[in-house]
Amino acid sequence: MIVRVVEYRIDRRSGVATYVQIVQQTKRALRLGLLEPGDRLPTAREVVEATAINPNTVLKAYRELEREGLVEARRGLGTFVRRTLGAGAHTADTPLRAELDDWARRARSAGLGREDVDAFFTAVLDEHFPKGDP
Repeated sequence: MIVRVVEYRIDRRSGVATYVQIVQQTKRALRLGLLEPGDRLPTAREVVEATAINPNTVLKAYRELEREGLVEARRGLGTFVRRTLGAGAHTADTPLRAELDDWARRARSAGLGREDVDAFFTAVLDEHFPKGDP
């Protein structure tokens, strides 16, 4: 059995609610194939120890993920992934990912900061994936 671990990183300056950051990061891991059905999410205690956030915040995020049918809580065992969101298993290792990785490396070498790259990427996404387009 392979054990996959998601490590949450909380950006307190982002303006995004902490529980929303946990939901977003979990969904990102599901899309990239970093988490798969049957994997256990970190316990609320583990997340609290790693991020110094309130346990109720973690539980709120996990309840939201459960409401969306992505995870299920098993009393006394933890919270487990029910389904993925990715286009296929191991999407993190696709050639497209490698191309994007190379592009990000070139952007950084060209002196672009994270916010610059985010602006470029968001503009391209908006052009190719209009709002409301799945």
